[in-house]
Amino acid sequence: MGLASSVVTIAGMRAFRDTLAATFLALVLVVTCHPLQACLRRRGAPGWVGVAVTMTTIYTIMAGLVVALVAAAARLVTLLPDYAAQFDKLLNQAARRLEDLGVTPEQASTTVGRLDLSKLSGLLQNILSGLTSAGSNLMFLVALVFFLAIDGDQFARRLDVAAESRPLLVDALRAFTRNTRRYLAVSSLFGLVVAALDVLALHWLAIPLPLLWGLLSFITNYIPNIGFLVGLLPPALLGLLEGGVARMLWVVAVYSSINMVVQSFIQPKVVGNVVRLSATLTFFSVVFWTFVLGPLGALLAVPMTLLTKALLIDSDPAAQWLRPLLGDTTAEAAGEDATPSAQSGTQSP
Repeated sequence: MGLASSVVTIAGMRAFRDTLAATFLALVLVVTCHPLQACLRRRGAPGWVGVAVTMTTIYTIMAGLVVALVAAAARLVTLLPDYAAQFDKLLNQAARRLEDLGVTPEQASTTVGRLDLSKLSGLLQNILSGLTSAGSNLMFLVALVFFLAIDGDQFARRLDVAAESRPLLVDALRAFTRNTRRYLAVSSLFGLVVAALDVLALHWLAIPLPLLWGLLSFITNYIPNIGFLVGLLPPALLGLLEGGVARMLWVVAVYSSINMVVQSFIQPKVVGNVVRLSATLTFFSVVFWTFVLGPLGALLAVPMTLLTKALLIDSDPAAQWLRPLLGDTTAEAAGEDATPSAQSGTQSP
Protein backbone atom coordinates (compact mmCIF):
# COMPACT_ATOMS: atom_id res chain seq x y z
CA MET A 1 0.00 0.00 0.00
CA GLY A 2 2.84 2.36 0.78
CA LEU A 3 4.56 1.69 -2.55
CA ALA A 4 1.27 2.07 -4.43
CA SER A 5 0.59 5.37 -2.69
CA SER A 6 4.09 6.58 -3.56
CA VAL A 7 3.58 5.73 -7.24
CA VAL A 8 0.28 7.62 -7.32
CA THR A 9 1.86 10.60 -5.54
CA ILE A 10 4.82 10.72 -7.94
CA ALA A 11 2.50 10.43 -10.96
CA GLY A 12 0.40 13.30 -9.62
CA MET A 13 3.51 15.45 -9.09
CA ARG A 14 4.64 14.75 -12.66
CA ALA A 15 1.22 15.79 -13.94
CA PHE A 16 1.58 19.20 -12.26
CA ARG A 17 5.38 19.43 -12.57
CA ASP A 18 5.46 22.99 -13.97
CA THR A 19 3.42 24.45 -11.12
CA LEU A 20 5.11 22.36 -8.42
CA ALA A 21 8.62 23.13 -9.67
CA ALA A 22 7.90 26.87 -9.61
CA THR A 23 6.36 26.54 -6.14
CA PHE A 24 9.34 24.68 -4.71
CA LEU A 25 11.77 27.12 -6.32
CA ALA A 26 9.92 30.03 -4.74
CA LEU A 27 9.96 28.25 -1.37
CA VAL A 28 13.72 27.61 -1.55
CA LEU A 29 14.45 31.21 -2.56
CA VAL A 30 12.31 32.64 0.25
CA VAL A 31 13.83 30.25 2.82
CA THR A 32 17.32 31.25 1.67
CA CYS A 33 16.71 35.01 1.82
CA HIS A 34 14.52 35.03 4.94
CA PRO A 35 17.47 35.84 7.31
CA LEU A 36 17.63 39.27 5.66
CA GLN A 37 14.05 39.88 6.72
CA ALA A 38 14.67 38.68 10.27
CA CYS A 39 17.89 40.74 10.56
CA LEU A 40 16.14 43.94 9.49
CA ARG A 41 13.32 43.33 11.97
CA ARG A 42 15.83 42.84 14.81
CA ARG A 43 17.38 46.18 13.87
CA GLY A 44 14.01 47.87 14.26
CA ALA A 45 13.08 48.25 10.61
CA PRO A 46 9.38 48.15 9.74
CA GLY A 47 8.01 44.85 8.50
CA TRP A 48 7.33 46.14 4.99
CA VAL A 49 11.02 47.10 4.61
CA GLY A 50 12.13 43.54 5.31
CA VAL A 51 9.56 42.18 2.86
CA ALA A 52 10.66 44.67 0.19
CA VAL A 53 14.38 43.87 0.65
CA THR A 54 13.72 40.12 0.56
CA MET A 55 11.60 40.33 -2.59
CA THR A 56 14.13 42.60 -4.31
CA THR A 57 16.95 40.17 -3.53
CA ILE A 58 14.96 37.19 -4.79
CA TYR A 59 13.84 38.94 -7.96
CA THR A 60 17.44 39.96 -8.66
CA ILE A 61 18.60 36.34 -8.30
CA MET A 62 15.79 35.12 -10.55
CA ALA A 63 16.54 37.74 -13.19
CA GLY A 64 20.24 36.89 -13.10
CA LEU A 65 19.57 33.18 -13.63
CA VAL A 66 17.17 33.77 -16.52
CA VAL A 67 19.42 36.33 -18.23
CA ALA A 68 22.48 34.08 -17.91
CA LEU A 69 20.74 31.02 -19.36
CA VAL A 70 19.11 32.97 -22.20
CA ALA A 71 22.36 34.78 -22.99
CA ALA A 72 24.33 31.52 -23.08
CA ALA A 73 21.86 29.87 -25.47
CA ALA A 74 21.49 32.99 -27.63
CA ARG A 75 25.21 33.62 -27.99
CA LEU A 76 25.86 30.00 -28.89
CA VAL A 77 23.12 30.16 -31.54
CA THR A 78 24.67 33.27 -33.09
CA LEU A 79 28.22 31.89 -32.95
CA LEU A 80 27.64 28.50 -34.57
CA PRO A 81 26.89 29.73 -38.12
CA ASP A 82 30.29 31.46 -38.17
CA TYR A 83 31.98 28.07 -37.84
CA ALA A 84 30.19 26.36 -40.74
CA ALA A 85 33.40 26.07 -42.81
CA GLN A 86 35.37 24.63 -39.88
CA PHE A 87 32.57 22.16 -39.16
CA ASP A 88 32.50 20.94 -42.79
CA LYS A 89 36.28 20.51 -42.67
CA LEU A 90 35.98 18.40 -39.51
CA LEU A 91 33.31 16.26 -41.16
CA ASN A 92 35.55 15.63 -44.16
CA GLN A 93 38.40 14.64 -41.86
CA ALA A 94 36.10 12.29 -39.96
CA ALA A 95 34.94 10.69 -43.23
CA ARG A 96 38.53 10.10 -44.34
CA ARG A 97 39.38 8.62 -40.96
CA LEU A 98 36.45 6.19 -41.26
CA GLU A 99 37.64 5.16 -44.72
CA ASP A 100 41.12 4.51 -43.29
CA LEU A 101 39.49 2.19 -40.77
CA GLY A 102 37.91 0.11 -43.52
CA VAL A 103 34.51 1.76 -43.89
CA THR A 104 33.31 2.15 -47.46
CA PRO A 105 33.12 5.72 -48.79
CA GLU A 106 29.32 5.50 -49.13
CA GLN A 107 28.86 4.37 -45.52
CA ALA A 108 31.34 6.96 -44.26
CA SER A 109 29.54 9.73 -46.16
CA THR A 110 26.16 8.57 -44.86
CA THR A 111 27.39 8.38 -41.27
CA VAL A 112 29.06 11.79 -41.33
CA GLY A 113 26.14 13.34 -43.20
CA ARG A 114 23.91 12.75 -40.20
CA LEU A 115 25.93 15.35 -38.31
CA ASP A 116 24.59 18.75 -39.24
CA LEU A 117 25.47 22.03 -37.56
CA SER A 118 22.08 23.47 -38.51
CA LYS A 119 20.35 20.72 -36.52
CA LEU A 120 22.31 21.74 -33.43
CA SER A 121 21.42 25.39 -34.02
CA GLY A 122 17.77 24.39 -34.36
CA LEU A 123 17.93 22.51 -31.08
CA LEU A 124 19.45 25.52 -29.32
CA GLN A 125 16.79 27.78 -30.83
CA ASN A 126 14.09 25.46 -29.48
CA ILE A 127 15.69 25.63 -26.03
CA LEU A 128 15.88 29.41 -26.28
CA SER A 129 12.25 29.70 -27.35
CA GLY A 130 11.28 27.44 -24.46
CA LEU A 131 13.09 29.71 -22.02
CA THR A 132 11.55 32.88 -23.42
CA SER A 133 8.04 31.41 -23.67
CA ALA A 134 7.88 30.51 -19.97
CA GLY A 135 6.25 33.86 -19.17
CA SER A 136 3.19 32.37 -17.48
CA ASN A 137 5.26 30.25 -15.07
CA LEU A 138 7.57 33.20 -14.43
CA MET A 139 4.66 35.46 -13.52
CA PHE A 140 3.29 32.73 -11.24
CA LEU A 141 6.71 32.45 -9.60
CA VAL A 142 6.95 36.22 -9.11
CA ALA A 143 3.49 36.36 -7.50
CA LEU A 144 4.21 33.33 -5.29
CA VAL A 145 7.46 34.85 -4.03
CA PHE A 146 5.54 38.01 -3.15
CA PHE A 147 3.00 36.17 -0.97
CA LEU A 148 5.58 33.82 0.59
CA ALA A 149 7.76 36.77 1.54
CA ILE A 150 4.78 38.46 3.23
CA ASP A 151 3.84 35.29 5.15
CA GLY A 152 7.47 34.64 6.03
CA ASP A 153 7.41 37.61 8.39
CA GLN A 154 4.93 35.76 10.63
CA PHE A 155 5.93 32.18 9.92
CA ALA A 156 8.49 31.89 12.72
CA ARG A 157 5.87 32.75 15.32
CA ARG A 158 3.45 30.28 13.75
CA LEU A 159 6.07 27.56 14.05
CA ASP A 160 6.44 28.34 17.75
CA VAL A 161 2.70 27.78 18.20
CA ALA A 162 2.76 24.56 16.17
CA ALA A 163 5.74 23.28 18.19
CA GLU A 164 3.51 22.91 21.25
CA SER A 165 1.65 20.00 19.62
CA ARG A 166 4.16 18.76 17.01
CA PRO A 167 7.67 19.51 18.30
CA LEU A 168 9.47 16.90 16.16
CA LEU A 169 7.87 18.14 12.95
CA VAL A 170 8.70 21.76 13.71
CA ASP A 171 12.29 20.87 14.60
CA ALA A 172 12.57 18.93 11.33
CA LEU A 173 11.28 21.89 9.31
CA ARG A 174 13.71 24.24 11.03
CA ALA A 175 16.55 21.82 10.31
CA PHE A 176 15.44 21.78 6.66
CA THR A 177 15.69 25.58 6.42
CA ARG A 178 19.13 25.62 8.08
CA ASN A 179 20.51 22.82 5.90
CA THR A 180 19.09 24.39 2.74
CA ARG A 181 20.81 27.70 3.48
CA ARG A 182 24.07 25.94 4.30
CA TYR A 183 23.91 23.87 1.11
CA LEU A 184 23.29 26.93 -1.08
CA ALA A 185 26.03 28.88 0.69
CA VAL A 186 28.58 26.08 0.20
CA SER A 187 27.51 25.50 -3.41
CA SER A 188 27.78 29.23 -4.14
CA LEU A 189 31.28 29.41 -2.65
CA PHE A 190 32.58 26.42 -4.59
CA GLY A 191 30.72 27.61 -7.69
CA LEU A 192 32.61 30.90 -7.59
CA VAL A 193 35.92 29.07 -7.24
CA VAL A 194 35.16 26.71 -10.12
CA ALA A 195 33.85 29.52 -12.32
CA ALA A 196 36.96 31.65 -11.74
CA LEU A 197 39.26 28.75 -12.60
CA ASP A 198 37.20 27.91 -15.68
CA VAL A 199 37.32 31.51 -16.94
CA LEU A 200 41.10 31.61 -16.58
CA ALA A 201 41.47 28.27 -18.35
CA LEU A 202 39.16 29.24 -21.22
CA HIS A 203 40.94 32.57 -21.63
CA TRP A 204 44.27 30.72 -21.80
CA LEU A 205 42.85 28.32 -24.41
CA ALA A 206 41.43 31.24 -26.47
CA ILE A 207 37.83 30.02 -26.27
CA PRO A 208 35.30 32.75 -27.20
CA LEU A 209 33.19 34.31 -24.42
CA PRO A 210 35.01 32.83 -21.40
CA LEU A 211 33.11 35.01 -18.91
CA LEU A 212 29.76 33.76 -20.19
CA TRP A 213 30.79 30.10 -19.92
CA GLY A 214 32.21 30.77 -16.47
CA LEU A 215 28.82 32.16 -15.43
CA LEU A 216 27.14 29.06 -16.88
CA SER A 217 29.58 26.90 -14.92
CA PHE A 218 28.63 28.75 -11.73
CA ILE A 219 24.91 28.12 -12.32
CA THR A 220 25.35 24.44 -13.20
CA ASN A 221 27.41 23.93 -10.04
CA TYR A 222 24.09 23.86 -8.15
CA ILE A 223 23.30 20.60 -9.99
CA PRO A 224 25.19 17.90 -8.07
CA ASN A 225 27.39 15.42 -9.95
CA ILE A 226 26.14 16.04 -13.50
CA GLY A 227 26.03 19.84 -13.61
CA PHE A 228 29.69 19.85 -14.65
CA LEU A 229 28.81 18.09 -17.93
CA VAL A 230 26.12 20.65 -18.76
CA GLY A 231 28.57 23.52 -18.27
CA LEU A 232 31.27 21.71 -20.26
CA LEU A 233 29.34 21.18 -23.51
CA PRO A 234 29.32 24.77 -24.94
CA PRO A 235 33.04 25.55 -24.42
CA ALA A 236 34.02 22.05 -25.57
CA LEU A 237 31.99 22.49 -28.77
CA LEU A 238 33.54 25.91 -29.39
CA GLY A 239 36.98 24.42 -28.73
CA LEU A 240 36.31 21.79 -31.39
CA LEU A 241 35.19 24.39 -33.92
CA GLU A 242 37.87 26.92 -33.00
CA GLY A 243 40.96 24.70 -32.86
CA GLY A 244 39.98 21.17 -33.79
CA VAL A 245 39.98 18.01 -31.74
CA ALA A 246 43.16 18.94 -29.87
CA ARG A 247 41.66 22.18 -28.54
CA MET A 248 38.47 20.39 -27.53
CA LEU A 249 40.47 17.74 -25.65
CA TRP A 250 42.36 20.49 -23.82
CA VAL A 251 39.07 22.06 -22.74
CA VAL A 252 37.73 18.70 -21.56
CA ALA A 253 40.99 17.92 -19.75
CA VAL A 254 41.14 21.27 -17.94
CA TYR A 255 37.46 21.20 -17.00
CA SER A 256 37.77 17.60 -15.83
CA SER A 257 40.83 18.41 -13.73
CA ILE A 258 39.11 21.33 -12.02
CA ASN A 259 35.98 19.25 -11.50
CA MET A 260 37.96 16.31 -10.17
CA VAL A 261 39.75 18.38 -7.55
CA VAL A 262 37.02 20.79 -6.47
CA GLN A 263 33.68 19.19 -7.27
CA SER A 264 34.55 15.50 -6.88
CA PHE A 265 36.95 15.49 -3.91
CA ILE A 266 36.44 18.64 -1.84
CA GLN A 267 32.86 19.84 -2.44
CA PRO A 268 31.02 16.50 -1.88
CA LYS A 269 32.76 16.04 1.48
CA VAL A 270 31.86 19.55 2.62
CA VAL A 271 28.30 19.36 1.26
CA GLY A 272 27.80 15.93 2.81
CA ASN A 273 28.86 17.21 6.20
CA VAL A 274 26.61 20.25 5.85
CA VAL A 275 23.39 18.66 4.59
CA ARG A 276 23.99 15.18 6.08
CA LEU A 277 23.26 13.29 2.87
CA SER A 278 25.44 10.59 1.33
CA ALA A 279 27.02 11.08 -2.10
CA THR A 280 24.99 8.20 -3.53
CA LEU A 281 21.73 9.67 -2.27
CA THR A 282 22.69 13.09 -3.65
CA PHE A 283 23.31 11.63 -7.10
CA PHE A 284 20.09 9.60 -7.03
CA SER A 285 18.14 12.67 -5.92
CA VAL A 286 19.23 14.51 -9.10
CA VAL A 287 17.96 11.66 -11.27
CA PHE A 288 14.71 11.27 -9.34
CA TRP A 289 13.71 14.92 -9.05
CA THR A 290 14.63 15.60 -12.68
CA PHE A 291 12.26 12.77 -13.61
CA VAL A 292 9.51 14.16 -11.36
CA LEU A 293 9.85 17.93 -11.80
CA GLY A 294 11.70 18.25 -15.10
CA PRO A 295 14.93 20.25 -15.68
CA LEU A 296 14.24 22.52 -12.71
CA GLY A 297 14.22 19.44 -10.50
CA ALA A 298 17.97 19.07 -11.08
CA LEU A 299 18.56 22.47 -9.47
CA LEU A 300 16.17 21.67 -6.61
CA ALA A 301 17.32 18.08 -6.07
CA VAL A 302 19.12 18.52 -2.75
CA PRO A 303 16.61 20.96 -1.15
CA MET A 304 13.72 18.71 -2.21
CA THR A 305 15.47 15.68 -0.72
CA LEU A 306 16.06 17.60 2.50
CA LEU A 307 12.37 18.56 2.65
CA THR A 308 11.27 14.96 2.03
CA LYS A 309 13.68 13.72 4.67
CA ALA A 310 12.38 16.30 7.16
CA LEU A 311 8.73 15.40 6.60
CA LEU A 312 9.03 11.60 6.43
CA ILE A 313 12.07 10.69 8.54
CA ASP A 314 13.27 13.44 10.86
CA SER A 315 9.76 14.11 12.18
CA ASP A 316 8.95 10.41 12.76
CA PRO A 317 10.49 8.80 15.87
CA ALA A 318 9.98 5.33 14.36
CA ALA A 319 12.06 6.24 11.29
CA GLN A 320 15.14 7.60 13.07
CA TRP A 321 17.08 4.42 12.29
CA LEU A 322 17.11 5.48 8.60
CA ARG A 323 19.09 8.67 9.23
CA PRO A 324 22.57 7.05 9.41
CA LEU A 325 21.79 5.07 6.25
CA LEU A 326 21.05 8.30 4.39
CA GLY A 327 24.36 9.87 5.42
CA ASP A 328 23.50 11.66 8.67
CA THR A 329 26.85 11.44 10.44
CA THR A 330 25.52 13.09 13.60
CA ALA A 331 22.92 10.35 14.02
CA GLU A 332 25.59 7.73 13.33
CA ALA A 333 27.90 9.26 15.94
CA ALA A 334 25.06 9.37 18.44
CA GLY A 335 24.40 5.70 17.85
CA GLU A 336 28.06 4.83 18.37
CA ASP A 337 28.14 6.82 21.60
CA ALA A 338 25.01 5.09 22.83
CA THR A 339 26.27 1.57 22.10
CA PRO A 340 29.08 1.46 24.71
CA SER A 341 26.81 2.93 27.37
CA ALA A 342 24.17 0.33 26.58
CA GLN A 343 26.74 -2.45 26.76
CA SER A 344 28.09 -1.22 30.08
CA GLY A 345 24.54 -1.07 31.38
CA THR A 346 23.94 -4.74 30.57
CA GLN A 347 27.19 -5.77 32.25
CA SER A 348 26.58 -3.89 35.49
CA PRO A 349 25.31 -5.98 38.44
